[in-house]
Amino acid sequence: MTLRSKIRLSLIAGVAALTACAGTVAAAPAPHTTTAGTTAGTTAGTKATPTRVEPARLRTAMDDVHRAGVPGVFGEVRDAGRTWRGASGVADLATGRPVSPDMRQRVGSITKTFTAAAVMQQVERGRIRLDAPVGAYLPDLVPGERGRRITVRMLLNNTSGIPDYIPYAFPSLQRNSPTSLDDNRFREFRPAELIALGLAAPPAGEPGGPTGVYSNTNWLLLGQLLERVTGTTAERYITRHVIDRAGLRHTGFPDGPTIDGPHARMYESLWGLLEPPRDYSVYNMSWTGTGAALVSTMDDLNRFYARLLDGRIVSRSSLAQMQRTVPVRALDGTMIEYGLGLHKVVVPGCGTFWGHDGSVWGAGTISLTRADGGRQMSMAVNLQRWNPRSAEGTPQPHPIDTALETLYDRSLCGT
Repeated sequence: MTLRSKIRLSLIAGVAALTACAGTVAAAPAPHTTTAGTTAGTTAGTKATPTRVEPARLRTAMDDVHRAGVPGVFGEVRDAGRTWRGASGVADLATGRPVSPDMRQRVGSITKTFTAAAVMQQVERGRIRLDAPVGAYLPDLVPGERGRRITVRMLLNNTSGIPDYIPYAFPSLQRNSPTSLDDNRFREFRPAELIALGLAAPPAGEPGGPTGVYSNTNWLLLGQLLERVTGTTAERYITRHVIDRAGLRHTGFPDGPTIDGPHARMYESLWGLLEPPRDYSVYNMSWTGTGAALVSTMDDLNRFYARLLDGRIVSRSSLAQMQRTVPVRALDGTMIEYGLGLHKVVVPGCGTFWGHDGSVWGAGTISLTRADGGRQMSMAVNLQRWNPRSAEGTPQPHPIDTALETLYDRSLCGT
């Protein structure tokens, strides 16, 4: 298995396997720029290692991702107190406005780690029990036998057997049509409405089975659970007790369809159904809420995971629970190691990394931190689902895949 296969983490929040699409991706070529720099200081939990930050090689790898077809790519790599930030390409294909390393990004399912941390804080306070049935907290949302069998832990590690609601919230995707993306651009979904769609669908498995099935429905239920036990909205609780506690200055839930601050346009290809790729940077994120709605920067993501893995967001015992993984089938059918809102990624010869990835319409992000805290990578792109589909519905290789593999390799492993 290639490094790209190991660390791409299936882009599970981006509806990667909802439908079999055919077509090609042809992102328009655009001028590219790069920036890089180092800063003094240390990251919590880091120590010197043989894998050093190599600006020239990282800059070249990032430029190659842009040349392969991604309009804009930007990110940050940290190692032993050294920080490199880079960007290549454009934030806007129409104007040629360049991307920059400090831009804000819709980070998709990386939101799930924030939600999981908030739940674990309530576990520490005794307000939530991991192995209590979810029906004891949310009897109106998960009634009957299902509510008695499914526990909070099963929601967090995706072994609840509750299927994903996204194919039903975006029904045109099942007909190989992008119509639902535009129909829902300004629609205000209610969490209970989306949860009901997931619960009404055929079960994805038995609660607590040995293999989980990734489902965004679990994470909307966890948001409702937080609301019930804290007496405030999940978004407000996560902001005050996770985002603020981590010292993040550019991370938050959007309060409308637009993004505040500098950001790139977000181009969705949907495996060639949208040609040229369509901009979905303006979008009502109520369709994903506590599962994937956060906006952040690459600097904030590295700061968050460093502090989480250093025991400064939740206790060490809570972190140990979050790092207990089970095999989970992602939306594209691949198997991943999933804990409680955390992915475990083992890169041979390089180390074990923890983090998450995320994909929403037009925006993809990945953030990984080595287990010892000594190496971190957060990367963002403003094009999604660029792989053309075969007649059988299988994603076909694209030069972007190889270019991203090289960028991730150099970002995580250095020399």
